[in-house]
Amino acid sequence: MSAHDPLLKNLDPSIRRNDPRHPYYRIEETLYDYEVRWRDRAYFLEGRGYLLRPRLRPGWQPSWVGTNKPYYEVEDGISSPLRVHLIDATRLSDGKMVYIKRVQTGDLESRIAIKLSTEALRSDPENHSVPIIDTFVDSEDSQVSYIVMPFLRPVGRPEFEFIGELLDFGEQILEGLTFLHDNGIAHRDAALPNIMMDASAMFPQGFHPIYQSDLPDLSGEAPSYSRLSAGVKYYFVDYGISSEFPLDSDPASRLVVGTLGRDQEPPELSDTVPYDPFKLDIFVIGNIIRREYYEAATNLDILRPFVVLMTNSDPNMRPPARKLLEQWRLMRRSHSAVSRHWRIRLRRESVVERLFWDGIYSVRLVVHFLKWLGGKRYPGA
Repeated sequence: MSAHDPLLKNLDPSIRRNDPRHPYYRIEETLYDYEVRWRDRAYFLEGRGYLLRPRLRPGWQPSWVGTNKPYYEVEDGISSPLRVHLIDATRLSDGKMVYIKRVQTGDLESRIAIKLSTEALRSDPENHSVPIIDTFVDSEDSQVSYIVMPFLRPVGRPEFEFIGELLDFGEQILEGLTFLHDNGIAHRDAALPNIMMDASAMFPQGFHPIYQSDLPDLSGEAPSYSRLSAGVKYYFVDYGISSEFPLDSDPASRLVVGTLGRDQEPPELSDTVPYDPFKLDIFVIGNIIRREYYEAATNLDILRPFVVLMTNSDPNMRPPARKLLEQWRLMRRSHSAVSRHWRIRLRRESVVERLFWDGIYSVRLVVHFLKWLGGKRYPGA
């Protein structure tokens, strides 16, 4: 359920959705309207090779009825989030989780995403555009199409733990932004919700698509590795308000107007005065680094030069993505293995918490390097 939904804006937080006063009230044994729309396409999607979760299959009967279990403790009792055009599914060919997104046939978002997933561009190591692994038109309405993507997690779930993880994140995102800009595409809404990660390597036994800290069958907590030991890849998603320009176009002509976007802080946003959308992307990524990490931690001063450059109020003073990427790589290489394996200290920690966690991570760091010296892979870095 989106926090930005206008129906929820002034809702008393004490009112739950099983309260008749709630705008999305329903009996737990029934589906929401947006779930019904997906259930009605379940057979079609299965025919294309994608299986929806049990509650969204025709003929579903709640498994908890007649038992002592509450609905929220069984898999089919978990409703899908209020994302009308996006649903999780299982690919029948290999059992992997995917996302299926309903789009308007031939719309801007799908055109750009599909183009960036062509074989020639997919092979570029700097390509961090979400891979489109399948696309097809609805069998009943040719104006509706579906794009299928890997199942991705929000960047902050789980939170970054080590400095090295954040350095890797920054490099990958600047790689991805450089790739987009080199291909004439300005994202224009590269805020954190539109950057996601493939964390499948972090969770060797998988995880539930909604309750992402739990195993797929909700039988317990999903075991996980850290980002440092498992490795993750970050992707840009959602090109709904992006702009694409011919590669041979004059840079001075690559201007836009418009104030749409999740981040409303860029000073150049305007519905009447044209601005450079590529410089806008730099500001938005810089704002992520500033708000989410630099200002939230006490030991990330290494990020300050990038924050200052990228969020300069004068767009002309913001370096291009390629130059920022080169500078970030130099900064990352300057850090020792010890500093990369040190934890991110959050400002919200109390003094006691800080001392406690510093002690814990000091021990972990010693153990990690002893095992590394012994030639053993340490999975819990």
